[in-house]
Amino acid sequence: MATDPSHNRRLNEWYEERIGQPATDDEVTGYWIFVLGLLVGILGIFMVIISDPASALRGWGIVAGALALALLVAGPLVRLPLDQYASILIIVGLIVSIAGVLWFTIAYPDNWRPQSSPIITVYAVGLLVMAVGGIFAPLLTTRSEHEANRLQGELADTIADESDLARSITELRAALEDADADEDDLAAEIDRLRADLADTTADEADLSAQLRTLRTSQSRFELYEDTGGEWRWRLRHSNGNLIANGGEGYTRKHNAQKGIAGVRRDALGAELMLIASEDELPAEDETFEPVEEVESQAAFEVYEDNAGEHRWRLRHDNGNILCDSSEGYDSRSNLTRAIDRIRAYVGPAAYLRFDPTAFEIYEDNAGQYRWRLVHRNGNILADGGQGYSRYHDARRAVDRIRDDLDSYEFEIYEDNAGEYRWRLTASNDQIVADSGEGYTDRDEAEAAVERVETYAPDADALDVGPTAFEIYEDSGGEWRWRLRHRNGNILADSGQGYDDRSNARDGIESVKRNGPNAEIEEA
Repeated sequence: MATDPSHNRRLNEWYEERIGQPATDDEVTGYWIFVLGLLVGILGIFMVIISDPASALRGWGIVAGALALALLVAGPLVRLPLDQYASILIIVGLIVSIAGVLWFTIAYPDNWRPQSSPIITVYAVGLLVMAVGGIFAPLLTTRSEHEANRLQGELADTIADESDLARSITELRAALEDADADEDDLAAEIDRLRADLADTTADEADLSAQLRTLRTSQSRFELYEDTGGEWRWRLRHSNGNLIANGGEGYTRKHNAQKGIAGVRRDALGAELMLIASEDELPAEDETFEPVEEVESQAAFEVYEDNAGEHRWRLRHDNGNILCDSSEGYDSRSNLTRAIDRIRAYVGPAAYLRFDPTAFEIYEDNAGQYRWRLVHRNGNILADGGQGYSRYHDARRAVDRIRDDLDSYEFEIYEDNAGEYRWRLTASNDQIVADSGEGYTDRDEAEAAVERVETYAPDADALDVGPTAFEIYEDSGGEWRWRLRHRNGNILADSGQGYDDRSNARDGIESVKRNGPNAEIEEA
């Protein structure tokens, strides 16, 4: 039952803000028909109670009650995703019932005979026609299995209860208690815990309590005096590997202990900055200012573009555009949610740089870990094709691809759609990677295989938290950045190119400083 969304946009927006995102416009229309029927019914009952028999007020009370029953039946039926003929039956039934009600207003009270009046028959026929359209007609037909699965999936995606939250937290506990997890695994799980608990009612105190309970270190600090009489420390794993050391000696023992305390205090919340090569490392005495949330000198400008979509841009007080949305949104509420995600993610997001490719290890919406080989232009060259229940299983799969690529075999084939694809198989015929997309001819697929053979062995593996900034060089030789979510979506981009990479990095720092606290303004 199609409706014109331009006629009831305000009702649709109220429904989205107070109830949820509707699957169709009919869902909103049916809801308001039901609400109208409920209000009219209450009014009719009240009018009957306070009126005298055979009075005009009693008649209007009966009219309100009869209309309310018809609307209460039609409202839930309109919400259903019915075929066109069933929707037409519902409309016809509602019209017949309303006709019976109008007939009653003419006959009441002089010519009204409740025992044998044809008015009741007309009204009942209308209700029966609505029942046939909404209940019996769908029982006589079947929808395809794909449609049923789609509806079931959409329903499952919208239902989240407390048991889902408890199961998610249980999985987090199990993952953090995994004895095989190394320091990288632990850091990734902490990021995941922060992101998931931020979507619940847990606050920072709850998060700190969880981390104290769940984290068990596999390392220890060793404090000692060297042969030169200076105090030093080192951090060593239980397997004997040296993880870190103080790098310098201290003249007094308590100064070395202060150094250990500083590492314990700062390491967990420290930001990550990936540097391309050792030549680009900052000087040891070079200081830097940690990125902190300060009073923003920018504002999110929201506006509607020529296509009628809602967009945002972050404008500095000096007039410069720091970044903008990479896509438009169909409603203002979706735009507001996008800005809230930017505020939450830009501060802790790490830097990723592809030189020219890198393996991304990320967690999908189903809670499984996956990998993909990504070029700096954004193209996905290969993906694992399967998910892993644990992070380090996906990491080991990447290591096998990088170290043992020659031991696998590339196979190029034509799919059912007539496109050429490739897959990488092991000696046991297990598929360990695939192209992820089809190519129009075989030469393109062979060129894609050559790119993977060239780039995969030397590609770095980048761990993607909830979000990460990617710095890349575009086809025009300018440096740009984009903020990518771990599900692959681009949340924001620089909107402009920079003449060198350091300027692009400065642009990211400006967004990190000004984005979390920026206000929203109409443009």
